[in-house]
Amino acid sequence: MKKLLYYLALILGAVVFVYPFFWMIMASLAPEAELGRLTLFPSSISLHSYQQVFSKIPVIRALLNSLLVSLSVTAGVLVFGSMIGFALSKLQFRGRNLIFYIIIFTMSLPFQITLIPQYILMVKFHWVDTYLALIVPYMINALGILMFRQYFMSIPQDLIDAAYIDGCNEFQILFRILWPNSLPALITVGIITFMTTWNEVLWPLIVIRKQDFMTMPQLIALFAVGGRAEGQLGAKLAAATLLALPIIIAYTFFQRYFIESMASSGMKE
Repeated sequence: MKKLLYYLALILGAVVFVYPFFWMIMASLAPEAELGRLTLFPSSISLHSYQQVFSKIPVIRALLNSLLVSLSVTAGVLVFGSMIGFALSKLQFRGRNLIFYIIIFTMSLPFQITLIPQYILMVKFHWVDTYLALIVPYMINALGILMFRQYFMSIPQDLIDAAYIDGCNEFQILFRILWPNSLPALITVGIITFMTTWNEVLWPLIVIRKQDFMTMPQLIALFAVGGRAEGQLGAKLAAATLLALPIIIAYTFFQRYFIESMASSGMKE
């Protein structure tokens, strides 16, 4: 009975979380007249809402922009975050703990505090309306450093010492020894970074004005509130579905590694 109640609670939670996404997808395929009824299964399937989205905004270009930005930021966070995490977990130098605590402190700062100084830097660098403004400021983040540091601390020091004896330098140890043994951490940081970057709206709205450089969330936000949707709820839901689809696909494929890393890394000292 206890296991039955446990599974019933899990099923209920899954339904609560999945239902809004499922309704969004089905509503985006439903005729506009049926959306007000909140019916789960429409009387007929129509792609009219998606045709409206593709005809009014450059979805493919925005999708490629988002992929370029998200993948570039994710690659930067994996490389630089793992390098810093390795230094803070396995290398001995003065001020190591102080640097780590400062990095942790930056996680408590609201994004709005650094927004204006960051934008001023983009203007001075002449990066406004370029991909650099979307990629470079986010190629290092504190969460990635923290997760790599915690995961690397669980790897035995004897393995590092053996690599030093074999003549490996720090870069070889990191990329040839630690990375193959840290696949769950790499995938977890990659998924979190990709999701965060993909869903970012405020920063692109500030630094990007040319439509050719706009990302999917930015373009869809302008589509939904800027009048291009012409008040059609189905078109807005279709645009939201297109935006959420890559994240759902990525998490579906890598959820096992994501859960494994969250369960194994923890917050060890």
